[in-house]
Amino acid sequence: MANSLVIGLRVLFAALGCAMTVTLVYTLSVDGLPFRKDLLTPWMVATLIDFYINVVPLAIWISYKESNWIIATLWVILLVCFGSITTCAYILLQFMKLSTAESQDPMYYVLLRHSNGYGTESKKKCSHVMIARVTFIALGLLMLGTLLYTLLTDGTPFRTELLTPWMTATLIDFYINVVALSVWVVYKESSWTTAALWIIFLISFGSITTCTYIVRQLFLLTSQDPLYVVLLRSGSRAESRSDGALI
Repeated sequence: MANSLVIGLRVLFAALGCAMTVTLVYTLSVDGLPFRKDLLTPWMVATLIDFYINVVPLAIWISYKESNWIIATLWVILLVCFGSITTCAYILLQFMKLSTAESQDPMYYVLLRHSNGYGTESKKKCSHVMIARVTFIALGLLMLGTLLYTLLTDGTPFRTELLTPWMTATLIDFYINVVALSVWVVYKESSWTTAALWIIFLISFGSITTCTYIVRQLFLLTSQDPLYVVLLRSGSRAESRSDGALI
């Protein structure tokens, strides 16, 4: 079962990465470079803000995973520049690195850093959990304000004239990142019904839901917990504590 999951996720992210690469090449060929003022309609701007807020948790995860800050910075730059192509490439690489033993609990070992005892982290004077709570609350409010402002000033987004080639490409890019976040949500939630509801909210409200979900998970932690604990489902979290991983 675990091996099938690993194979399935490898195939999924390889296929999504290829799909986004083809989309990017096609859009460049038919609509030119995206660095044009005429493309920055109010809803395109809102979509880009939505997109990059969803990039933030992915960038934080990559920064945590990589023990070398230079490599981490390069991955984050690639993530900002190439979006879900980088997301898929990075996740695929993590699944390809799994050993046979690690494949028995693939999500645990993919999510956590390999060095430092699979998540061992010393206590800091500042609370990273508190900082993360404030950060994601602020990002969620930013996106909510952006959404309401764009609705009031530019009307509904469900208009055919808004679906330019670059808007379509941006939406595909956005929803591939949503798939990556949805895999994490499914891992975190013990109930398929609850996971499905969160995914529906992710699809419908984008980064507002991302921030809401992350803040909810952060409030399940104490301010003394290492920030990486938020990545784990409750069972794995308890197991890590019993093994003395959280010190």
